[in-house]
Amino acid sequence: MPLDENLPATFYVDPAVYEAERQSIFRRTWQLLGPASALDEAGTYLAVEVADWKIFVLRGRDGVLRAFHNVCRHRGAPLLATGSGRCDVLRCPYHLWLYDQEGRLRKAPWFGDDPAFKLEDHGLEPVSLEVWRGLLFIAIEPAEPLEQQLGALPDQVAHQPLESFAAVAEERFEIACNWKLYTDNFVEGYHVPGIHPGFYKTLEFEGFETVALDSLVRMSAPLKGGGFYGGTWMWAWPNWTLSVYPQGMNTSRINPLGPERAELIYHFYFADGVAEEDRRRTIEGNCQVVREDFGICEQTQANYRSGGFQTGPLSPRHEAGVAYFQGRLRRSLESAGASRT
Repeated sequence: MPLDENLPATFYVDPAVYEAERQSIFRRTWQLLGPASALDEAGTYLAVEVADWKIFVLRGRDGVLRAFHNVCRHRGAPLLATGSGRCDVLRCPYHLWLYDQEGRLRKAPWFGDDPAFKLEDHGLEPVSLEVWRGLLFIAIEPAEPLEQQLGALPDQVAHQPLESFAAVAEERFEIACNWKLYTDNFVEGYHVPGIHPGFYKTLEFEGFETVALDSLVRMSAPLKGGGFYGGTWMWAWPNWTLSVYPQGMNTSRINPLGPERAELIYHFYFADGVAEEDRRRTIEGNCQVVREDFGICEQTQANYRSGGFQTGPLSPRHEAGVAYFQGRLRRSLESAGASRT
């Protein structure tokens, strides 16, 4: 049986592939935004980017969470600045169109009185929203329910008290590589001895295991001690991760910023009673491992751009996660008629 091969370099540099991914993957899948607890109070909002789409989520005065495109229906200006904050009035800063918290247009000042213009025709475009085990997800045009997209994940973490962990920190990173290249890196442990020597010392690497499941890649390794991970790391289709520790967890979203740039949005959660020093050590240790990946990922991206790489074989033992992710991605693009063999 022939070995699986890495995606051709064109998948990582071609703007047409990136646009096809925006439409066939990021438009159609549920995207993790982070802890739903960040929006517990009425009037709090979160404005984000998902593969260049601008979205916001707002907790209304009625206590209901709603999500919309962060785009005024008049001339397309953003309603809310990217990030989190409080919003009592949804007023476009450009021409002062006013919307209520359910997305209905309430006022278009100085617009005129043409009877052809009706406020009810120009409400904000809604976005689907779900909360799963304390985590907030949105989807522009979901191809399937969130529970279906999660695949094997719910069973894998059924015994974990995810909802009991409190979100305590957010960390963001930008990396000069395609989002898939960083994902390829995340879903294999083959690079750990070479790129993460400190992390490698905490693992029984000969026992490192990678298993591809339904919409999920699970990596695990026995621990020698002294590590900050719990020995299990998971990636979920199409672009988010979940790592559970003995007293907490982290999540991340790998968000494309273009064909050759991405951002990583990490959230860290801990059980009650974990000392501040232990929290800080865990967060700093995680962030150090993330940063260690940057150099090799960015250099590999440059080689893909140069044309010097075409494709190469994937290790059946250590790169089963890469083969699964890339196969799933190919099928998604092919179903949309956008394959780039």
